[in-house]
Amino acid sequence: MVIQGMPFVPGEAAGRITYEPADASDSHILVLPYAETFSLERIPAGLVVLGGAPLAHPLIQLQQLGVPTVLLHARQGDALHPGEHFHLDGTSGVLSPAAGRPERSQVQRVARQSGRVRTRDGVPVHLRATVTGELGARTARDVEADAIGLVHSEYLTPALARMPDQAYYEKAFGAICRAAEPLPVTVRLLDISVDKKPAWLGELAGLTGLLGLQGSRLYDIPPVKSVVEAQAAALATLARHYELRVVIPFVNSPEEFRHWRNRLRRWLPPVIPLGPMVETPAAALSLQQLDAVADFVSIGTNDLMQCFFGADRDIPQVAGHLDPYAPSLYRLLQVATRDVNVTRVQLCGLLQQLPGVLPVLIGLGFRRFSVSPRLVPRLSEVVAATDSRRAYEQAQRICTARDSQEVRALLGFGPGGDEPAVPWQVGEVRLGLR
Repeated sequence: MVIQGMPFVPGEAAGRITYEPADASDSHILVLPYAETFSLERIPAGLVVLGGAPLAHPLIQLQQLGVPTVLLHARQGDALHPGEHFHLDGTSGVLSPAAGRPERSQVQRVARQSGRVRTRDGVPVHLRATVTGELGARTARDVEADAIGLVHSEYLTPALARMPDQAYYEKAFGAICRAAEPLPVTVRLLDISVDKKPAWLGELAGLTGLLGLQGSRLYDIPPVKSVVEAQAAALATLARHYELRVVIPFVNSPEEFRHWRNRLRRWLPPVIPLGPMVETPAAALSLQQLDAVADFVSIGTNDLMQCFFGADRDIPQVAGHLDPYAPSLYRLLQVATRDVNVTRVQLCGLLQQLPGVLPVLIGLGFRRFSVSPRLVPRLSEVVAATDSRRAYEQAQRICTARDSQEVRALLGFGPGGDEPAVPWQVGEVRLGLR
């Protein structure tokens, strides 16, 4: 019996199925409901997550562990029984009965692939790494990512819920820069939201819901204001030794970006490029104007999708509305990048790792992507197999498609094809899937 799931973290593992986190070891494949991934205590050989929301922050953090992971919808988990011996392939999303572990030589061969790649017809594509700390930065260097495309600075927190200061950030950012050296490093300034609230922050009016106070909207409010200033001062010090860039999160307009750029330049020297993180449809449709006043632009596809589709990315019950194969999503990206040098725009988020999507984004003109470092080798192979001219033609067809079912057919996921198993549901209905 073979179970097709959604590939999430590449790599292979073999072991006995267990549903008990306390029993997990390097000889087990741990099966966990999404709600229990918050309390992962021991590291298994492989991981299966049931009924999750793939764009949720906990799963993004889970990627940093580097454990081969497959996502299944809840009903598929009924076929996995404790004690059974399974092989898990996090690259293809396949679980199958197995008698042994994968050959180490195959894993090592993939790990040596580079993030500095070209398409089949010679177009350069930059695969960068999104990290949360020193370990991810070291992995990015080991897999030869093109750069550290994004540091999630909100996950850097002192022990005992202490408020971070400049000295703390000089140490934390410095450790990341040293681990990544000689790669350039892009740091996203503090990005607090209702689901990413640090222990040092007390109750704050307006910090609620996916459209409340978050990101740069909090930068004038104590104590967030002083912490962001501490980050900026620390980065100014480190810029004497490392190549750095800084991203301002949740910027909604050129006016907002100019405001924060001018404020942050009190600490950040001109040698540090500054750019906005585009995460709302309004910001996406202002991309040309943002590109004109910023040193670079990053698009955060996870938050962009939740705003665009009107569905909270952290709630599994509405995850089915975040359809990565909806043609309207690609039309938005096409319109947003019109009259913009899109090769200067970096795409962040999970969208590009989904089956069939990266060639479409290359066809739309994107050339810079930031992903979990563990995904760089696999996506390098996808880039190398992509012809940019054919990808352009395919992207145009997808942008004019009637619905997501037609997009799936264009990508070869029609009846009889290898349709991606995306476990995004509304109740018991899998939107748009067979």
